Amino acid sequence: MCLAVPAKVLALLPGAMARVDAGGVIKVVSVALVDDLRPGDYVILHVGYALSRLDPEEAERTLALIAEMVAAGEGTADSAREDGERPAPAPT
Repeated sequence: MCLAVPAKVLALLPGAMARVDAGGVIKVVSVALVDDLRPGDYVILHVGYALSRLDPEEAERTLALIAEMVAAGEGTADSAREDGERPAPAPT
């Protein structure tokens, strides 16, 4: 399975690189595949590469949905137990 996430370009760096914010995670990534980027633009980020520019409204909607999924998953049985212990991994 592949996952690509929206990221906001914070700064352009030498060597076709950029500092981006991917939902609060700051990374340095390659922007060699996307022309004419500026700080403030959004890109689709996959495995350290910006693949394409993304509409800012679409990026914000997607980031909000990802945040909702994370928040919903924080209260699941898999994330924690009342006694603070994690369940043992299933045998393989």
